[in-house]
Amino acid sequence: MSKRARESRQLTTKPLSSQGWELTAAAAGTMGGPAPAVAAPDATCTLLPLTSFPKNKIKVLLLENISHTAIEMFESERFQIETAPGALTEEELTEKLRDVHVLGIRSKMHVSDGALKAARRLLAIGCFCIGTNQVDLEAANRRGVPVFNAPFSNTRSVAELVIGEVIALARQLGDRSSELHRGTWKKVAKGCYEIRGKTLGIVGYGHIGSQVGVLAEMLGMHVKFFDIATKMPMGNNTAVATLDELLQASEFVTLHVPLSETTTNMISAPQLKQMKQGSYLINASRGSVVDLAALAEALREGHVAGAAVDVYPAEPEKNSDGFTTELQGLPNVILTPHIGGSTEEAQAAIGREVATSLIKYVNRGTTAGAVNFPELDFPQDCKSHRILNVHQNVPGVLRNVNSIISDLDVNIKAQMNMTDSNIGYLVMDLDKAVSHEVEAALRELPTSIKTRILY
Repeated sequence: MSKRARESRQLTTKPLSSQGWELTAAAAGTMGGPAPAVAAPDATCTLLPLTSFPKNKIKVLLLENISHTAIEMFESERFQIETAPGALTEEELTEKLRDVHVLGIRSKMHVSDGALKAARRLLAIGCFCIGTNQVDLEAANRRGVPVFNAPFSNTRSVAELVIGEVIALARQLGDRSSELHRGTWKKVAKGCYEIRGKTLGIVGYGHIGSQVGVLAEMLGMHVKFFDIATKMPMGNNTAVATLDELLQASEFVTLHVPLSETTTNMISAPQLKQMKQGSYLINASRGSVVDLAALAEALREGHVAGAAVDVYPAEPEKNSDGFTTELQGLPNVILTPHIGGSTEEAQAAIGREVATSLIKYVNRGTTAGAVNFPELDFPQDCKSHRILNVHQNVPGVLRNVNSIISDLDVNIKAQMNMTDSNIGYLVMDLDKAVSHEVEAALRELPTSIKTRILY
């Protein structure tokens, strides 16, 4: 299949009757416009006539060179697919989202409340990476749009990069390579070390941090870690009580934390002074976690002997020339363009993980793994119709729902409701004879945000 065909593939299928998301009173004025579509159930569900929106009309927009693994999975569902190699401007994204049902992005594309407001048909967002801070999660939650990510799939790729950088910094490989490229032969041993027996300090002991600890220990390093949550140590890794304790004990410090108010500039001048003389810093987490100006000063003074940085406070939306940072030109500094998870294996695994979550949500209403939404994973019943309702989490909602069901004399085959601080997510499997009446009544409730018959 040609690239052009893959980027705008539109398949045909037997027409089905349409019953999509309906925006209700709670969303009026902020989410107006045509009702977004929903897909038919999984291929295994064939016992009932389908009542959902045709799958070949579901529109998926994939930005930033998302893996063909994901594209192939969406194609197998008969979705329409449009791709773009880089991020869009907010204006471009806002225009695109007017008719998009599923959005897939990586780390560069920012999805604001303004863009979400225009996304009248948007069902879900997939972040094909670990981080989700590029999406306004609260706004997506308020508008009934779950956001999924890939917390596991690039773990090994990032961990291997970090271990490689530990060795490269200890041996000053970046400088020696650059010198030879310039024609300078400089064979030195001063300031170069084995990593065996050295201490690696890990800040943030999640999926990646713990994997780094396992690999470092296999190379003979001592591993200490600091995390604000209690974590089970892997192997002989050892937890410490404070960040300062870790900084003071480690020859190498690697950061693996999300971006938040508490982690912004968590490594600045005071923390760098706590590090050992001649130690090394590695950041493959988020750019704003490290004060780069303070790090540059510590490198120039020689207190920090080297650094490897893969992430930056501001990063280009597309591959381009002209990038600048305070760290350019400093000795024993490895600069990479946010490639921690950029391996063929990681991108294929991320594509599978996020595409699977999105397809399960579109087909079944499953929200397991969503980062901003009540999590439900409801077994599929091919002999009933499934209604999904997102509503405000206020007192009396379930009473009103149950009153509707009672008045219509509905036979409920299964029902589950989960809430967070803002919204509730209700899934009901009902007799097909009354599913449309229930859906219409739920849509009229002032607390409802979105309601649809899934199948």
